[in-house]
This record gives sequence, structure tokens and C-alpha cells, in this order.
Amino acid sequence: MEQTMFICLDPCTWEGIEQGDHSYPIEKMNPSKLDVNQWLDAAEAFGAKMVLFVAKHSSGFCWWNTETTDYGIRNTAYKNGKGDVLKELSDACWERGIKLGIYVYPGDLTWGAYLGGAGRTKDPAKQEGYNKVLRQQWEEVLSRYGEATEIWFDGNCIIPIDDIKEKYAPNAIVFGSSMANIRWVGNERGYAPYPAWNTVKKEDGGTGSATAAHSDPNGDMWMPLEVNTTLKDHYWFWSPENEKHLKSLDQLLECYYKSVGRGGLFLLNSAPDTSGLIPAADMRLYQQLGDEIRRRFSQSIKETSGKGEVVELELNKVTEIDHVITMEDIAFGERVRKYTIEGTKDGNNWFEIVKGISVGHKRIDKFKPVKVRKIRFHASEHAAPPVIKKLAVYMVGDKKDYDRLKSDKDDFGNSWEAGQSKEYIDLVEVGKVSGFVETTNERQFTVDLSKIIDRPGQYELFVAKKVNGTTNKPSEAALMLEGVETPGFCKIDRVFGRMELNITAHPTMKDNSIKVIFNLADKAQDEIVFLRKVVFN
Repeated sequence: MEQTMFICLDPCTWEGIEQGDHSYPIEKMNPSKLDVNQWLDAAEAFGAKMVLFVAKHSSGFCWWNTETTDYGIRNTAYKNGKGDVLKELSDACWERGIKLGIYVYPGDLTWGAYLGGAGRTKDPAKQEGYNKVLRQQWEEVLSRYGEATEIWFDGNCIIPIDDIKEKYAPNAIVFGSSMANIRWVGNERGYAPYPAWNTVKKEDGGTGSATAAHSDPNGDMWMPLEVNTTLKDHYWFWSPENEKHLKSLDQLLECYYKSVGRGGLFLLNSAPDTSGLIPAADMRLYQQLGDEIRRRFSQSIKETSGKGEVVELELNKVTEIDHVITMEDIAFGERVRKYTIEGTKDGNNWFEIVKGISVGHKRIDKFKPVKVRKIRFHASEHAAPPVIKKLAVYMVGDKKDYDRLKSDKDDFGNSWEAGQSKEYIDLVEVGKVSGFVETTNERQFTVDLSKIIDRPGQYELFVAKKVNGTTNKPSEAALMLEGVETPGFCKIDRVFGRMELNITAHPTMKDNSIKVIFNLADKAQDEIVFLRKVVFN
């Protein structure tokens, strides 16, 4: 499974915002044209084998007949309050052979379980009560609608659900929480880094908030990357305004290459409108994307498999190619650490076509057309003898691909030799170090990032006299969301003295509050607090 589809529908669709605020009377909600088979048509159109349904988002509205709240489908006008969209979708998935994933947001506005808080309530007195509610919600959705293939805890989950998951969905893929066996890539642009290793250290994987930044080729926990993105700029839910921001086919193809083509799972969003249907323009784009992927890769010119450091593919005659797909048999792990693909016209004189680092489930290499009679995959570095499940050549013939090769920086640019993928954008001077609160031997500083961070992602906060100067290393740091300390989402890099922030929620609410409190042990003057975003090319 390489492609899946999100389905995002919520009262915020009627409210015209990204996080529901209970401003629209749900009794007026009536997606009367809702057709789950149309949703599945969209998924199949671009090649998705699973749909991931947002059964409850941050507002707390439930699309199934829950017994935990009145803020749900039974109090809407949809089918006179007798509808159950999760059941409709589950039944249709079963009939059509499409897998179903279920998303229930760990937080809930009704209970004051705040955005990005992993299920924590602002009022500690409400925590025990909300724990019972969320546990019951998960028991309802996992016990009534067949076994889920994937369950999603957006931004982690501190409320124990392990026993319920093991009882009703023991084989499910889990995103977020201490049960996680798949992880967020760390951005919502649809890009995985390269190299994109599938393993992490257990100590990182067990936190429930590991991302691509925690990848380690020598890690002892298998935890692939799920790469999610929207169809419309950075909007997950439909609104008339968002219709203007539909991505192009070229943009979505780039996401495909930088997710599936780097060994990740591509999770593309869909957003039904207030009628319950996915808009026609969106449906056309899903079809175009699927058609183009199939045109490019449904049939190889020739392919083979093999074991060992070198795998050769004989084409019988001189043939023009511009893509190679390599797949490891990941049942044996991810063994390749560095490779070169070479070609020859005469069987004697070999030339380099492309080189790379990780392969994993799939690596799609594109390059300007070359004529070859034979190619060979050479793993110059490997942890064990490679097991190559597929080595295939293609001729796509799209000139725009060649034009983009330079902008892709050959995927990893100047940092290729080191295998580093981290780059930075949007450097901001948050302010000068002043106004500290003196403590025993340290100074404490609070920085408000509420108006600066406007979308999920990974960020670094650091203190220095200049961007590339020596950092004043913090001894402690805490991320405060909505005024509540939220452990696990702020980590100090003890080597470089940077505070690594993992912002998982979409911070668009009017009263959004993101602050970091940190202590500095070393006294200094005229230092500046910098914030920058971590990105992957």
C-alpha cells in the first residue's frame, strides 16, 4: 500500500474555518447528497487502497451514533438524525475491497481538551471524565464497524487506549501515541526527506511523536513514514474561499515522487463540501493524478530482481530510459546505505546514470534520457547483502521532469555525501534576550510564537548573537499550548543548544497560544532569539 486518502468533513466545513468552534447550529447541517461511493471513486481514481475517515475532529463532533455526546450526527438534519456516516463508509469499503482507517481526534473542544494537547484538558479536574469519554469513543468505532486497518491519534495521545486497540484492532497500523508503528513525516507539504530511513531508535519511537527527524538507519524499531498533504494549499476542509487554492497536477506529482518515490506512504486529503460530495474539480484532479501515475509506471520496459551487492538488468537492445525504480524486499529489512545505477551500451564501457542513498520499499530515480543495453544496481555500502525485490526501467518522456532536475538539487544537493536532508526556511528574529526573570543561577525567558507559527511542522528556536554564531544553550525548555505545558513536543539538542519544536496541530484559532519558556545558564548580552522552520527538499 503506497497511497491512501484522507476524508475531512466537520462542522467547520459549514463554519468556513479549519478548527470547529461550535458557531454553526448542527441541527441545520444536512449533507443531503452525501455519497460514500463517490468518496471511494476519488480514492480509486488516484490509486489509493485505503481511506482514512475523520470520524471526529477537534470540535468533538462525531459522525457515528455515539453515546458519549449530543454533539454528533444524530442531532443533525441528515437522514432525520438516523444517519451513520461511519457505518455507510465501512459497508462501502467492505463491498469494494478498500481498506478503512479511522481518525478520532485526541482532543475535544467540548471538554476543553485543547488543540495539539494530545488529549490533555485545560482544567485538570475534567481529565478523568474526558479519559472515559475518549476511551468509549474508540471502543464504539473499533467494535461496531469491522476491523480498522489504521487508527490515527493526531499529534499523539496521552489517554491509554492500548487495551481497546488490542481487543478490536490488534493488527492495525497506528499513527501517534505510545502504540505508534508508523510516524508523521514532520510537515504537511507532502515531502519526505531523502534519505528516508524506515527505522528509529526505540526510545524515540516509543514517544508517540517521532518524525522523519528521528530516522536512523541503524535504529532498532521499524517505523515507516506517512507523508500527508492537502489538495488545496494548506486547507484540510472545504470552504468557498478554499476552492481557489487547488493544487496543480505538477505539484501533486512532485508530492508523489517525494513520498512514494522516497519509500513513504502518500496520504492525500479530500474535502467534501456542505452537500456531502467532493467537488467536481477535485474529482477531475484525482483522476488526472492517477492517470498520470499509471501512464508513467503501470508497465516497465523491463524489470528483474536479485540478491547481493550488484544486480544487473539486460534489455536485449539499446533502449532509451529516463527512470529507474528500485525496491528492496523489506521483509529482510532496509539494507542499502549507498548505491549507484550504471548503464552500458556495449556491455564493456559503463557510465554512471544516477546515485543515491536509501532505497527501502521504493526509490524512484529520474534523470535525463540515456541509451543503454544493460543497467546495473551497485550497492557500494550496505548493512547486509541487499535483497532487491524489483529493479525496473521506464521511459516517461516528460520534458518538465528534466527541467525540474536542477531545482530538485538531485534530491539532496550539496549535503549528499553526508546524507543530510535538513534545511531551513523562514528565519525570524523573535526578539532580543531581555526582560529575564532571575532565578537562582539562571535566567528564564518566555517567547510568544502565537503570531509567527501559522501551520504544523518542525521548528528550531535558538539564542545567539548572530545566526551562525555560538548558541547560548538552554538548560530547560517547555512548550506551552493554550497556556498548558505540553510535554514531549519540545526537546533540547544538547550538542547545538537548539530547542526543537514539534507543532502537530493547525494553529489557526483566534485565541491560539504557542509559547516557549526556557532557562539560560550562561549570561550574555545583546543576544537574539531566532526561530526557523525545518524543511525537506
